[in-house]
Amino acid sequence: MTVQEQLEDLALNLRWAWDAPTRDLFMDLDPALWRRLGQNPRALLRRLDPARLEEDGLAGRVAERLENLRAYLRAEDAWYTARDEPADRPLTAYFSAEFGLTECLRIYAGGLGVLAGDHLKSASDLGVPLVAMGIFYREGYFQQGLGADGGQAESFEPMDFDDLPAREVERPDGSPLRVAAPLPGRPVMLRVWRVDVGRIPLFLLDADVPENRTEDRALTARLYGGDDETRIAQEIILGIGGYRALREMGVEPRSFHMNEGHSAFLGLDLVRDLMESEALDLEAAIEAARRRCVFTTHTPVPAGHDRFSDELMELYFTGIARSMGVPLETILDLGREDPEDEDEPFTMTVLAIKLAHQVNGVSRLHGAVSREMWQPLWPELDLDEVPIDHITNGVHLPSWVDARIGALYGTPPMRVGLDEGAPAPDAGSLWRLHEELRGRLVETIRERTGARFGKDILTIAFARRFATYKRATLLLGDIERLEALVTDRDRPVQLVFAGKAHPRDVDGKALIRRVTELSGTPALRDRIVFVPGYDMHLARRLVQGADVWLNNPRRPLEASGTSGMKAAANGVLNVSILDGWWEEAWERAEETGAAIGWAVGHGREPIDEEEGDRADRRDLYRMLEGEVVRTFYDRGADGVPVTWAAMMADAIRIVAPFFNTNRMVRDYLERYETATETRVRTG
Repeated sequence: MTVQEQLEDLALNLRWAWDAPTRDLFMDLDPALWRRLGQNPRALLRRLDPARLEEDGLAGRVAERLENLRAYLRAEDAWYTARDEPADRPLTAYFSAEFGLTECLRIYAGGLGVLAGDHLKSASDLGVPLVAMGIFYREGYFQQGLGADGGQAESFEPMDFDDLPAREVERPDGSPLRVAAPLPGRPVMLRVWRVDVGRIPLFLLDADVPENRTEDRALTARLYGGDDETRIAQEIILGIGGYRALREMGVEPRSFHMNEGHSAFLGLDLVRDLMESEALDLEAAIEAARRRCVFTTHTPVPAGHDRFSDELMELYFTGIARSMGVPLETILDLGREDPEDEDEPFTMTVLAIKLAHQVNGVSRLHGAVSREMWQPLWPELDLDEVPIDHITNGVHLPSWVDARIGALYGTPPMRVGLDEGAPAPDAGSLWRLHEELRGRLVETIRERTGARFGKDILTIAFARRFATYKRATLLLGDIERLEALVTDRDRPVQLVFAGKAHPRDVDGKALIRRVTELSGTPALRDRIVFVPGYDMHLARRLVQGADVWLNNPRRPLEASGTSGMKAAANGVLNVSILDGWWEEAWERAEETGAAIGWAVGHGREPIDEEEGDRADRRDLYRMLEGEVVRTFYDRGADGVPVTWAAMMADAIRIVAPFFNTNRMVRDYLERYETATETRVRTG
């Protein structure tokens, strides 16, 4: 193989997204071009000056990384391989509406997608025989800028598939695979793409093929775009089209994992298939399907659960009900909390719960909230008997921890969550590396915004989706106190905000506009900034370089909140409401006497929103003024803030060993997927 061909092989497997030496190899080919192309190896290779491939030493580096990839793919030393489990077919098919794997593959919107991407990466590292199914959105989620008024501006730019690490799936005879998804009055034909995520094949469905009419070709154009009719069509494509695509490819998983309710229609098509192939009646087919399905719910916020009207369901499911030999009302009842209430809309989360043998939230608190939220599905049970469990989310450490910080871990980041012992980095070394990472973050902020941020100033980051319950502007509600905080001559503070609001979220957009307005005032200029274009690259800069990670949602609406885990795994201290994962981390720290940040609100039960906001704001300012700022600037003779650096080391020691996707995937495997007792034929 030529060097060019070897590089193409490396580029076509997304392991480069979390393998630092391979990323460095591509970057070194042309650093400026690498940055300009969004760190995309395939795009780089298409535009690279061929002379670069002749440079001394390159062939050896490329051959070494390719052999390393091949050894990794053999999985001889992987955790799952040592279990001696049956390998006759995939253990699990993981369905998700979005996957956040790398910034050049824009098929994710936020935390749900990044969690799904981290799930695949850890499954790959562990050697778990998993396949994944999603949608290949040609325009992805919107790209964010700022308008003249400081508000969010959205644009959509189609991805060039020739630049992406994806290959079209073909039939054995070399013809392109096509799968039909049933939409009203016609099938929509779907092309299937394959993206290799280390050892995990991710299949992505694409309706933009010549066989479809123009409006149908646009169905998979945008993530979370369009109206309810677009949404239900996309979810039929994902759930039913995805299930049928696996059958067409001869992929027969033992179980199915529905990551949020968007893919719940796969359970319905599994029921149909079992009725046909096993000659089961509806009740028996539902029970058999349930034994093979796991469902993870990700939010207690009502807007996060898709609901469809009877009219829309009648339009899209009359034909499907007929093909199953059941009345449409039978399908509608599967999506209603109360089947007797004909006015209740069809809810995807309800369908997923009814068609799964295991249901879980994504933190301990979220599990409790979910049991209360969905108790009407089990009116005969007491609240503590509702069969909704929890598996706390995690993050894929090699993707989010700076390689130099990871080198300080007592255990390699790829093994954290599996081996005994906790990482215990040296506090002084950790602080010195962190100062470099803060400097890199400040350079990024300067380049993107022009703000004159300082490299030695306490830097607080708020970076997440701009939904109103996350209260992005909570700290900005007391301008006089805010100005005093950030402009203190001896102990200044700077605040960086980033994140997107949904294009239809008027209130969320107003929060962004408020941040940009304040950042332009004379007193706050160069102390507060909003950085547009939030993506995985900027997210890494922030979780690695900020000093404080700020998270202040209205409890208990933050189901998990994985960004704070990423920050803590880099030694960044959290200042957070005791919600989602932080409540569990805070409890773990208290049990060992460790200090890993600050808890806002101390787990207060929700009260009136306005009064709750005032109380949390007062608590937040007391912490920042009285403890956070003082601890950061209290330096020893060598310039190291001894207490702060020790807290950073404790944050890694407490957070990294548990709040990682190695542990999370293992929990799913041992508690849920292997609980599947039946192995019903799927094709």
